[in-house]
Parts: sequence; structure tokens; C-alpha cells
Amino acid sequence: MPAPSDNMKINADRLWDSLMEMAKIGPGVAGGNNRQTLTDEDGEGRHLFKKWCEAAGCTMGLDQMGNMFARREGTDPDALPVYVGSHLDTQPTGGKYDGVLGVLGGLEIVRSLNDLGVKTKHPIVVTNWTNEEGTRYAPPMLASGVFGGQHTQDWAYALEDAHGLKFGDELARIGWRGDEAVGARKMHAFFELHIEQGPILEAEGKDIGVVTHGQGLSWTQVTVTGRDSHTGSTPMPMRKNAGLGMARMLELVDQIAWSHAPDAVGAAGHIDVFPNSRNVIPGKVVFTVDFRSPNLATIKDMENQFRMGAADIAGAMGLGVAFEKVGGFDPVTFDEGCVSAVRNAAERLGYSHRDIISGAGHDACWINAVAPTAMVMCPCVDGLSHNEAEEISREWAAAGANVLMHAVVETAGVVG
Repeated sequence: MPAPSDNMKINADRLWDSLMEMAKIGPGVAGGNNRQTLTDEDGEGRHLFKKWCEAAGCTMGLDQMGNMFARREGTDPDALPVYVGSHLDTQPTGGKYDGVLGVLGGLEIVRSLNDLGVKTKHPIVVTNWTNEEGTRYAPPMLASGVFGGQHTQDWAYALEDAHGLKFGDELARIGWRGDEAVGARKMHAFFELHIEQGPILEAEGKDIGVVTHGQGLSWTQVTVTGRDSHTGSTPMPMRKNAGLGMARMLELVDQIAWSHAPDAVGAAGHIDVFPNSRNVIPGKVVFTVDFRSPNLATIKDMENQFRMGAADIAGAMGLGVAFEKVGGFDPVTFDEGCVSAVRNAAERLGYSHRDIISGAGHDACWINAVAPTAMVMCPCVDGLSHNEAEEISREWAAAGANVLMHAVVETAGVVG
């Protein structure tokens, strides 16, 4: 199919204004956003997105996981659509761009094609995936995971948040449970624009990251059990300090990740200490170890090393330890044709670019299992994300959206 012309660009000011308007919904306390999935704020953001899509001439579809699909028709009614999108939900202390740039960048493609009078053979569908963040309901990328066949809908519906509220019930409560069967849609291709959430592009002065692979991820929840006792009156030799055991295990996590450098990382981001009192030695701790690598064998090796090492630490300290795999996915290799469309778009538009591996999970990782998929990344300041101080420039947003548009339109086929 012919490539779009070099002068085909999105409206950068309109995209930026849309990002700022969406950021008014679910504002955070420090300049970012708290628009967690299936909250009233999530519902409000969805309504705004739907209004914008319908104003752009799209028809809105909604499936039983709350995934939103805004369709711009193509000239061939039998051609499978090219999908583009990301997510509108945020972390509790999230930024204004994580996920949102990918959704509103997709909308801006539709708006700009309308302005330019450009038709495509394949329809274009802008998507908002439900609960990508996985903060309120774990795991992340939940609804795209159901769509891609990784999870069952019944299992997802039964998930509970910290207050015991079920996913299915909350989806219905905010009014965004559709009738369409999840995963019934067939895709010609899927593209996702996202901020890097890392420091590489900014540090190297690159405009665009051409995402070739996604890191695999392993989450292991670890429960260490000791004995609650008084911090002042319990002699040191008689303590069974679960907190100290955790500290030694966390040091082990760091050592294991360093031993698999440079492409492996590891940490614990979720920690609960019981009873969490100033004058009580912890009798139990629960934490989640997060190992990531683009190599599946490396992930498995890190998991095995940690389990064996943590068991040794617990045994030497007289502690109990239990492990539960609570999440994860294998490394992803994105579609060669879609990746080439992204790279070609960056070159055609004159943007500096480099191949990059995504260090975070994204909806594209699950959709890659059911459709040809690729990702576009733009820099973010200091690589900071999942933080209200997350920031990008208007120019970075425009560059990413321009490359996205060219890759999508090339794949959808320009008519005339």
C-alpha cells in the first residue's frame, strides 16, 4: 500500500489541549492524576472520550470488560480494522500522559484524517483498554489480557479491591459494562503509543523509540513468618524477626538482578508488615518480588535463585517462608511488519530514533498474541513515570503521534 505523504501531520496543539482537558478529571494532589480504574473519575473520563470520538464521526463499541472501541469507517466494508490505543486509567499518584497519550493520540489521528479529507481502505478503531494499571485490581493489563485469551472473564469479574468490591460489580456500577463478547473482534493490526517510562530516549537525544520487544515479567508474592514480640524486652538471640528476614531477602533480589546485568532488573515494590507497630518486632511480612528481562530463561533463573536463596535465609533465621506466583508474562517479540512501519514512519518524517525494548508491560503485550502489533515510544523527562511529576514536552507528544499516524495510515492503506 502507498505510504502517506510526508506533510501529513497531526494537530499538535489540539492533541496537547486534549491531554490537558482529560487531566482535569481525577486530579492528583501534586499536579498529576488519580483516575483509578472503575472509579467515578474513570467513568467521567470515559464519557469525555466517547463525546470526543462521536464528535469526530466515530461509532462507539463496548465489550463486557468495558473496553471502548471508537470506529472510523474505511472504504472497504470487509477489511479488518487497524486498531490503535492504550488506556485512560492511572496510578493513585499517576501522571497525565501514561496511557492517555496513546488513547488521545489515536483520537487525534482520526481528527486529523478528517481535517485532511483522507480516507483509508481499512477502518481505524481507537481503543481504551480497561484496567491497564492493575493498581486497584491486580494484575495489570487485565482487560486486554481477557481479550487476548490470557484470563477468563469470570475470573476477572470476581477480583476484589482492597475494600472487597468486585471488578464486575464496579464495572456495572459506573455504567461501562457492554454487551459485546470480549475478544470477538478481529484485528488487521494494533499500534500503541506510550511514553518510554525510562531514561534512555531523553539521555540519547532520540525523538522516537521503535519498540521491538517487551520485557517478560515475573511477580512472586513472598510471605515470611516469624513471631510478634516486644521490641524492648525480647533478647536478640530469642527473636524471630520477619522484617529482618525480608531485608536480607531484598538484598538477595538486588544481587540476583545485578548478576544478570545489563538486561535484567529486580525489586520489591509492594510490602506489608504486620502488625506494623513501633514497639512490636514484625511477626509477618508480605512482599512481591518483581523480576524482568527480555529473555525468558533469565527470568526463570532469577526466580529459581531467589526461591532457593530466600529459603536458606529463612531456615538460618528460624523463619517460615512461602512463595506464590501472582503475575507475569513471557517476553514479547513484536510483529516485524508493524515494527518496520513504525521505523519507516520515523525515518520518513525525519525524526531521530532507535530500537528499544519496553521495560514495562503494556496492553500491546497481550494483543500481540492475537494480532500483528507494534509500539511507538516518546521520551519522558528523567524517565519518570507512575509519579505525579511525570512530564513530556508538546514536541515529544507531537512526534510520537505523527509517527503513530503514519504507521497506522500506511497499514490501513490510503485511498485516492
